[in-house]
Amino acid sequence: MTMDQSPQPASDQVVADITRKSGSSFYWAMRLLPRHKRSAMYAIYAFCRLVDDIADGDDDIEAKNLGLRLWKQNIEKLFNGTPVEPISEALHIHIDKFGLQQKDFDAVIDGMLMDAVPALQIRDMDELVLYCDRVACSVGRMSVAVFEIEHGIGAELAKALGLALQLTNILRDVGEDWERDHIYLPADLLRAEGVDLGDLLNPQFNAGLAAVCDHIAEMAALQFQDAERLINSCDRSRVRPALIMKNVYQRLFLRILDRGWGRPHERVALSKFEKSALILKSTLFSH
Repeated sequence: MTMDQSPQPASDQVVADITRKSGSSFYWAMRLLPRHKRSAMYAIYAFCRLVDDIADGDDDIEAKNLGLRLWKQNIEKLFNGTPVEPISEALHIHIDKFGLQQKDFDAVIDGMLMDAVPALQIRDMDELVLYCDRVACSVGRMSVAVFEIEHGIGAELAKALGLALQLTNILRDVGEDWERDHIYLPADLLRAEGVDLGDLLNPQFNAGLAAVCDHIAEMAALQFQDAERLINSCDRSRVRPALIMKNVYQRLFLRILDRGWGRPHERVALSKFEKSALILKSTLFSH
């Protein structure tokens, strides 16, 4: 019986179901991997999905903090070799196989703890980069370890692509995030442009808001360029899922630029057909 034909542990089925039900482009990108790598990525995604759901859920702040800190304990037990629940059990076999690092799992939880507050205001660019590192680049570091990309290039790719993807999310959701009192655009940049943080979306402040969004967009564009350069330097068979995520998010980024900054509540998304076409194109032309 081959590796891809062997029976699937129950914990692997749990994380595969979580990933599939998410409807994320991530699921289809990871479907292209060999089974042992696919299982590892599904487990990583399921962990990230669960802690993100805790941070974004309807529970009060104390319950969120308790749930996230319990996950810190779960990760500690996982790396001590005693996983205590299905996602940890699914991750356990992959820790040594791919050299996954506890600090990256902890970083994801720390990012969720930043989010799990009634109101959030990112102070400056350093804090924005820290936030992106925790919620996105850390996941990238886990991913490139599973893809078995050379460490130096892998670390650079995780940083560039993680920043590009998370900055895209921030630019897409400026209006929605403001409504829930979470402002990820750096406060010092907004103040320098004369934007009142309590009245961020007032039309009279759109010029200042646009200037800050333009700055973040320029930063994201440079990260997409770096990610593409690094992907092109790698064995495409190893890095194809990263290429898919880059292509999907880069198309979304361009769509956000077309929307502009004057209509921050207008939702920007790609259709299932567009995502499927990009995934197919990335697959066919990445050999």
